[in-house]
Amino acid sequence: MHNEAILPAGTRAGSPPPRGTVIAAENLTKRYGDVVAVDGISFTVPAGESFGLLGPNGAGKSTTMKMIGGVTGRTSGSLNIMGLDPDSSGPEVRAHLGVVPQQDNLDEELRVRDNLIVYGRYFGLPMSYLRPKADELLEFAQLTDKAKSKVDALSGGMKRRLTIARSLINEPHILLLDEPTTGLDPQARHVLWDRLFRLKEQGVTLILTTHYMDEAEQLCDRLIVVDKGRIMAEGSPARLIREHSTREVVELRFGSERNATIGAELDGIGERLEVLPDRVLIYADDGEGALEQVASRGLRPLTSLVRRSSLEDVFLRLTGRSLVD
Repeated sequence: MHNEAILPAGTRAGSPPPRGTVIAAENLTKRYGDVVAVDGISFTVPAGESFGLLGPNGAGKSTTMKMIGGVTGRTSGSLNIMGLDPDSSGPEVRAHLGVVPQQDNLDEELRVRDNLIVYGRYFGLPMSYLRPKADELLEFAQLTDKAKSKVDALSGGMKRRLTIARSLINEPHILLLDEPTTGLDPQARHVLWDRLFRLKEQGVTLILTTHYMDEAEQLCDRLIVVDKGRIMAEGSPARLIREHSTREVVELRFGSERNATIGAELDGIGERLEVLPDRVLIYADDGEGALEQVASRGLRPLTSLVRRSSLEDVFLRLTGRSLVD
């Protein structure tokens, strides 16, 4: 997804943020031959919301993002971005968007600051705007001291922050983030989350895809759970967990061979049981109480853990499989 667009007449960087619905999709479908990548999904995103698409690789998340960005045309259905159809008004739509692709596509030959300025020229933005804006974005991305460094000298987390800074050069109203923290270590992920929180506070609408449940819980006001091109559920992370899971989960490991046969001996403990290849999950509102029942039956797992329910549990309940297979 490469965001090369010229600002259309009447549009300027720094224009007031929109109000109301900024994205509306209805029965959005994308086929590649006999393969249905996106299968009739419908959703709306109000201005200023952080909206997520949660699902495994191949669920149709990136294809949906490409349709929103006007990079890939839809097969059928309707899609409206700030009052415009991206299929017929691609440049105008992209002028309102910032795009952070799955893979960083920075210019390795340019220095850090020059990546921002050269990218800004794609939008026809003047140097009088770009010079101070580049410095402002480097400060936002905590890269001011790297302004004159070559890109290939940056860490993975720094490159990701630079890609986000670059996507903001035209002061977009909507920021599309496709798997923004894949491959980053935990510290780099949290720094990036902090930058995204700040953008949301400034009124930027965030649209992100992720297969990380903690990322979705941290960043998303609302999300859709997507699998095989279809929406399985929609709501806030807390609401989805409340509707589709229990308050707590007990994770037990008895060893790979024992896990497969232990289900009958755990029957009746908690509200629901999931037997996975590497662990057994007991869903209960009182995890410690459920663990005591396991012990009272004379069962001795190799490891045990009581934790709160997560979006991973929601996905498992809805699809019968783990979010990351």
